[in-house]
Amino acid sequence: MKKIIKIILLLILTFSISMGKTIANEKIKIGLLIPLTGKNSEIGQSIIKSTRLAINKINNPSIEIIPKDTKSNPKSTLKAAKELAKLDIKIIIGPVFNENLTYLDELTGVTFLSLTNKNNNFSKNIINAGINATSQLKTIKKFLELNEIKKTIFLTPDVNYKNEIEKAILNSKIKILENYIYDTNPTKLTQQIEKITRYDIRKQNLEDEIFRLEKSNQKSKEKLIERLKKRDTLGGVKFDSIIIADFNESLKSVTTSLLYTDILPKKKYFITLNQWFDSSLLEEASAQPLYFPSINKSNYEDFSAEYFEKFNQYPNQLSFLSFDLVGLVYYLIIQNNSIVDEKIFTKKNLFKGKVGIFEIKNNKINHILNFYKVENGAFKKIF
Repeated sequence: MKKIIKIILLLILTFSISMGKTIANEKIKIGLLIPLTGKNSEIGQSIIKSTRLAINKINNPSIEIIPKDTKSNPKSTLKAAKELAKLDIKIIIGPVFNENLTYLDELTGVTFLSLTNKNNNFSKNIINAGINATSQLKTIKKFLELNEIKKTIFLTPDVNYKNEIEKAILNSKIKILENYIYDTNPTKLTQQIEKITRYDIRKQNLEDEIFRLEKSNQKSKEKLIERLKKRDTLGGVKFDSIIIADFNESLKSVTTSLLYTDILPKKKYFITLNQWFDSSLLEEASAQPLYFPSINKSNYEDFSAEYFEKFNQYPNQLSFLSFDLVGLVYYLIIQNNSIVDEKIFTKKNLFKGKVGIFEIKNNKINHILNFYKVENGAFKKIF
């Protein structure tokens, strides 16, 4: 552990020193594939603004960002990428959406840092730089091990990213008892949660015990019966923690169903995925404490404040990530003796950005994240 900390500190120091350097006298051209027109144009504009902030931080006139419009379309994305390649650009940040990666394997010699958080790369020249499920589960795994939590179940909605979750469970080597796939329809969801938590059996156990006491000659049975009648169920479940791979209202539906079946967060760990500090979670007192891996909250707030001061609007989450990717590319080019090629992503490297620590190796990026909990109406950092 001390060795890793030393490596990280060395990398941070190297990056800080390198920020003011000019790499030869050549322009460092980085492509940017984003939607600048159409329904997703606001996302693209926000990303451009965040890359401008990154360029200002680096303060090196050699670096240049060249944006192109993907129009949120795979074929338009390929056309724009070819235009960037003709400018001898070797590294491109983007595209934003996973479906726009489809044809990019045609461009050999160009590396794409996609903003998607999916792990299903279409080609070796595409690196998915989003905060993927594997990175999140590795952080959750660390929390489970630190707290010696042995019995964990997984709840995954039956939606398009369920296969991504299944891969992440394997990749992270997190130990779980079972991964339950549930229907997001509220009525069906409650029925499934009842089955998973053995709610009918536990409820019947309570009724049977009350009936037994009523028929018995046991001393102080009235007090025992009175105490039992304040409960909803009797008997335990086989798990100590629940990882819920869901978000927004659907996540709240799951926690509500768990509460209904008498599974309480004070007794069992409720854990979920990166929630980007959704403020509505603070209002759900009955579902607290709720735990989740995440980007660094302080850095996120600082970036948002700086972005707002500059542009009079708040950034989206992809802006936060793209800010770091500009710094990451610049740093790796320096580490590669100012040579811009695909090899810079094959060597093992650690880079500390605002999101957290980027772990780069063999054309893959994972994130070493922080871990938080929602409790008493506040987000609290655990590690």
